[in-house]
Amino acid sequence: MKVIPGGVTAAKGFRAGGIHCGIKYKNKDLALIYSEDPCVACGLFTQNKVQAAPISLSRAHLRNNRAQAIVINSGCANCCTGKQGIRDAREICASVAEKLGISSNDVLAASTGTIGKRLPLKKIKKALGPLVDRLSPQRGLAAARAIMTTDTKPKQVAVELKIGGTEVRLGGIAKGAGMIHPCLATMLAFITTDAAIDKRRLEKALKDAVDNSFNSITVEGDTSTNDMVLALANGKACNRGLRARDFKAFQKALDFVCLSLAKMIIKDAEGASRFVEIQVEQAKDIAQAKKVAFKVANSPLVKTAIFGGNPNWGRIAAAAGCADKAVRADRLNIYLGAVKVLQKGAALNVNRERLNKIFRKGKIEIKIILGLGRSAARVFTCDLSDRYVKINAEY
Repeated sequence: MKVIPGGVTAAKGFRAGGIHCGIKYKNKDLALIYSEDPCVACGLFTQNKVQAAPISLSRAHLRNNRAQAIVINSGCANCCTGKQGIRDAREICASVAEKLGISSNDVLAASTGTIGKRLPLKKIKKALGPLVDRLSPQRGLAAARAIMTTDTKPKQVAVELKIGGTEVRLGGIAKGAGMIHPCLATMLAFITTDAAIDKRRLEKALKDAVDNSFNSITVEGDTSTNDMVLALANGKACNRGLRARDFKAFQKALDFVCLSLAKMIIKDAEGASRFVEIQVEQAKDIAQAKKVAFKVANSPLVKTAIFGGNPNWGRIAAAAGCADKAVRADRLNIYLGAVKVLQKGAALNVNRERLNKIFRKGKIEIKIILGLGRSAARVFTCDLSDRYVKINAEY
């Protein structure tokens, strides 16, 4: 497997584009991803009970696990807009379908931005013609830019691998910088591949990849109303059916694409200055490991200490201790980087300057050993800065 350029248009038969339609004052705000052939498709969606119109519509359109295009707007979430929001999303999908000459049921919709406002239908529909005309295998980056909100940079990645001697490609784009938390959260991600794969295996591969990537990141613990991860496979690589070994290779490639995009989201998180990896080991099960990891990752006291370069590991111990009633202080070990600071609940005499140097780095690793079992989980997060407060006070 090797990394290649192209993002969502790296795979054969995919075209994309991005344009400014007027939702935002400036910058691109409307994107389209299109496959020349119908695709096997699947998706995972936010678990927030308040869900945006495009979530409902895309779920409905995915009932037959088929799609050929995804239309995405940024700047307006089309959430809390009632039945009219559904009608607006449906009308946009119909307009896209008409211009592409495909069924409207094969068009998926996604939105991100401010909640409570209707989509400017006239502006969007007027821009669809020029957007379709600009679709190109070279414009994946334009699509990545068009889905950004508070992001400071576009996020895309693509890989190439051999499956049964056949060259197969996978690529993706994503957006997200705030309101990031599992199940899913203020993030959109779109994965394309030219692999020939059935819907059952694509669904399994996507779920496993998302569990270890987009569902393992958090900025502040809030889950959004609009988030989704969509995967489209058009089969144009013409590989033979996936054997067990081939599926394992495909899964590894998809894992890499999703994890790469998830890490890009955390590195570009609102106001963030440090990337943090939290590893929890020796938990009784994965659920417990993730519970402890997310409790630490979302602790304002831990996050502000990281922002200040303050290696206050006591805050980490406190967060871990209240995450799950089964946690035992007499079995708890904590490492900051490679330095052990807590052993079986007792503080170790560690040189403070060593810890200060660790917490001044751009990437910080925290390891928590529970001593309760054999399961482990890894979570990625960032610090909490004054810039984050300013960005979200004014958004």
